[in-house]
Amino acid sequence: MRKYFLVLSVITMAAGTKAQQVLSAKDYERAEQFMGYNTDPLIDGGNARPNWLPDDRFWFLSASQKKNEFILVDPAKKSKAPAFDHAKLAEALGAATGNKYDAAKLPFQSIGFSADGKYILFTAENKRWKYDLSSSQVSVNEGVAAMGGDAAPVRGFGGRRGGFGGGNEVLSPDGKKAAYIKDWNLWVRDVASNQSVQLTTDGIKDFGYATDNAGWSTSDRPVLRWSPDSKKIATFQQDQREVSDMYLVTTNVGKPNLRAWKYPLPGDKVIPVIHRVIIEVEHPKVIRLQVPADPHRASLSDDISSSGTFDDVDWTADGSQLAFLSTSRDHKQEKFRIADAATGAVREVFEEVVRTQYESGRDAINWRYLAATNEIIWYSERDDWGHLYLYDAATGKVKNQVTKGNWVVSRIVKIDEKSRTIWFTTTGRDAENPYFSRLCKIGFDGKNLTELTPGEGTHSASFSPSGNYIIDTYSKPDVPPVTVLRDANGKLITEIDRMDVSRLVATGWKAPIPVSVKAHDGKTDVYGLVFTPTKMEAGKKYPVIDYIYPGPQGGSVSSWAFSASRSDNQSLAELGFIVVMIEGTSNPHRSKSYHDMNYGNMAENTLPDQVAAIRQLSQKFPIDTNRVGIWGHSGGGFATAAAMFRYPDFFKVGISESGNHDNRNYEDDWGERYNGLVENSNYEAQANQNYAKNLKGKLMLATGMMDNNVPPYNTLLVVEALEKANKSFDLVVFPNAAHGYGQYSSYMMRRRWDYFVKNLLGAEPPVDYQLRNPMQGPRGN
Repeated sequence: MRKYFLVLSVITMAAGTKAQQVLSAKDYERAEQFMGYNTDPLIDGGNARPNWLPDDRFWFLSASQKKNEFILVDPAKKSKAPAFDHAKLAEALGAATGNKYDAAKLPFQSIGFSADGKYILFTAENKRWKYDLSSSQVSVNEGVAAMGGDAAPVRGFGGRRGGFGGGNEVLSPDGKKAAYIKDWNLWVRDVASNQSVQLTTDGIKDFGYATDNAGWSTSDRPVLRWSPDSKKIATFQQDQREVSDMYLVTTNVGKPNLRAWKYPLPGDKVIPVIHRVIIEVEHPKVIRLQVPADPHRASLSDDISSSGTFDDVDWTADGSQLAFLSTSRDHKQEKFRIADAATGAVREVFEEVVRTQYESGRDAINWRYLAATNEIIWYSERDDWGHLYLYDAATGKVKNQVTKGNWVVSRIVKIDEKSRTIWFTTTGRDAENPYFSRLCKIGFDGKNLTELTPGEGTHSASFSPSGNYIIDTYSKPDVPPVTVLRDANGKLITEIDRMDVSRLVATGWKAPIPVSVKAHDGKTDVYGLVFTPTKMEAGKKYPVIDYIYPGPQGGSVSSWAFSASRSDNQSLAELGFIVVMIEGTSNPHRSKSYHDMNYGNMAENTLPDQVAAIRQLSQKFPIDTNRVGIWGHSGGGFATAAAMFRYPDFFKVGISESGNHDNRNYEDDWGERYNGLVENSNYEAQANQNYAKNLKGKLMLATGMMDNNVPPYNTLLVVEALEKANKSFDLVVFPNAAHGYGQYSSYMMRRRWDYFVKNLLGAEPPVDYQLRNPMQGPRGN
């Protein structure tokens, strides 16, 4: 009897068990073919980056599988031809080096024209050469300068960082001086003689000059702005003496090393403040501006050097005045001020106060002081859209609104004070997608609005030196880029370059599908991208993975231009998923009210929009809404854990990487900008660890233990809460890695693939598949 029962049990178990799907290394290898390092080499052309010459001609590299060719374009003649005879240069270089070169694949590391246009200057074989265009001879370059300084790098090789001397120096506009920090004081080095002069003497630890520390981001490079005449420097003395510290410890044999630095948190009584100064360089003198110290704040981001220089300051051409903006700790108040550079006296011009948080633009700080006419171009969202206003700098009153309409000014490109014209980029003017960008111009009086880059898609444009011509590259997420030449009024002159993806398509690649659905309110349009397997089975429903980055300073999609590979989204799809990226509400580039939908409650994380979008997309795509996964990094890690805890019956598998799970544990400027001050917002109710007990699905947490951006204690708070709630979860720790995991990023990606394959797809992944690490170069055969 016992024997019969045993046999029957085995038969019953076998009949009720479905064979588990097993993915092989070949399946992963197939998926990996859709990573950028594999797709980019299959693209020909479409990357025309103009290198302008003073006479408005320009050259660019046209790269394809067959050949790399340098093309010279003459807009006046509407001509396009090789910039030089590639075969002759290959022959001449061969004669100079004793090597043989293929004219279609010349070994340039950098290349440019000489200032007089007589030579091609290039680096090859780690030497500098010059090619005489008249004699077709190559010789070692012993001092002929390239147009505009260094020759342009080819395929990312070499090149000088514009505006900087060494890594921690800032060059003056005339290129003769370099400012740097030494022992908490500011020094300047004469580039020609290499002699240094100390500009300040009273800088001390945590109260130094031009110091760069935003808590989440630090460097040894000074934060300052040279005057146009290279005679003065606008900077500050930053007081961090009573600011609280953050701590990280290394993992190593022996005692760990402690890293401690100033890292204020929301609600801290003391945060860094900057005492503004102007420094005369030729005869060192520090002039303190006659205003109270400002909080370490700027009008565009949670740093004071996000623009690559000292934010929110603007010198007059003669260096006699400095306009600047003072931002309140909670970003609700902006004060526009003008300082006398000789005395430090400050004049209050006007202020703007907003209910939530003020931003001076989208892609750049968008205010300018026009001293010649005593006017100010100002950016405001006071009518619910980001627009430009003309102010009288004498009275602080608005003269007129410059731009208006249900669209957004993203970035001021240039201003011509003589013609009183502003060129700027916009979003919201395309009926197909509000995130598509355009280049426009308009008069100071708000008249003669002209769109200079017509055509479907999102546009990226640059001007010739004279401003008479525009290079316009436009594309869509599913349409490769085309580059055209236009005149100053936007009229098409000729096509310059077009990306060819035919070799890529031949591998089975396909572009993501742009979609538009309704937000959780059932009214607001939200946009996104959908990635599907290249080969789909009829009648089959697929689990869905939601990649999320909730902002509020950006979104999941990030760029709406064409890209052959967007991280590992298509690779994940190839493993048997449908992957979605939804740009939820409260992200930028739309109206002010849209951006502010989650103000004061970042924990919402666009999650209601994500749920609503996936449900709607399941009506168009074969999505199995009973198998929904989600993952994200940083803010996306915060959102992922929140999704698993707040929507446990919808999201079944989540991977939360380096999340700022409790914004009281993240740098002060982030939470205080988008949530408000601690006393005015319920940070406790937004903290992920307080909802960890709700977990039902499979959750993986990851963090770098040397993460100086989002410290690992954010993740460990959630770990502790899960353990207290007796919840099972997975944890990946990188002992000595920072926020992005560095050399371990490919390991994290592989673990991500494995986790979704096993827990969402219900399959068995290959054991320890080795993804290529882009930092380590191509994989060997």
